[in-house]
Amino acid sequence: MGEPTKREVAVIIPAFNEEQRILTVLGAAKSSKLVDEIIVVDDGSVDLTADVARSVDGVQVIRLAANRGKGAAMVRGVQATNAQILAFVDADLGGLKGQHIDDIIRPLLHDQCDMCVGIFRGGKVWSDMAQRVAPYLSGQRAMKRELFEAVPIMAELRMGVEWALTNAAEKRKAKVVRVLLRGVSNCAKEEKYGLMKGLKARGLMYKEITEAMVKTRKRRPPGRRNRRR
Repeated sequence: MGEPTKREVAVIIPAFNEEQRILTVLGAAKSSKLVDEIIVVDDGSVDLTADVARSVDGVQVIRLAANRGKGAAMVRGVQATNAQILAFVDADLGGLKGQHIDDIIRPLLHDQCDMCVGIFRGGKVWSDMAQRVAPYLSGQRAMKRELFEAVPIMAELRMGVEWALTNAAEKRKAKVVRVLLRGVSNCAKEEKYGLMKGLKARGLMYKEITEAMVKTRKRRPPGRRNRRR
C-alpha cells in the first residue's frame, strides 16, 4: 500500500519520570515518515524527563507544574496542536520504531477507520499477555481529533484514559482497527519502582481504570466489532 495524501499529524507523548526511557520513544517518533509534530507533555516529573526531551531537535516540550494524570497531560498536548489526526504513544516503550508509529497512523490517513489501536506482540511475554487479555487498554493509538474531543471528562482521568477512548468510540459507532506492534513492550511498574512499590502502583492503576469505567458508564453499547489488520 502506498503512502496516503499528506494530512497534519501530531504524536503526543505523555511522560512522568521517564528520563531513562523516553529517548527510545523520541527516536522512533523522529524517524516516523508520517508525523508532522512531536509533543512531549511532562506531567510534573521530578527527574530530568523534560530536559532529556528538550535535547532532541524538533520536539515541543510542555511541562506541567504538578502531576495531574495521564488524561490531563493528553488534553494539554492536544491543546498545543491544530492537527486533526492525533497519535499517542507511551514514554516507557522498548523496541519502538518509527514504522510502528506509522502503522497506527496510516489507516487513518487512508480513511480506513476513526481510531487505530496498536497491540504488542513479540516483545516481553507479560506485556503481550496483558494486551491479549485487555487490548482496549493499549496506550498506543491514533485517532481523529473529534473522537478524542468526544470525551469531555478526559482531563479528570488518569490511567483510565484508554478505556474512556474505547468507550467513546463504541458509543459513536466509530470504526476501530487494530494493528500488531511486533517487538514492542512497555516497562512494568515492578521494573520501574521495585517489587513492593510497583505492586502498589499497579493496584492504583487498576483502581483508576475502574473509576474511569464508572465515570464513562461502564455498560458498553453494542457496536461494530474491531477488525484486525
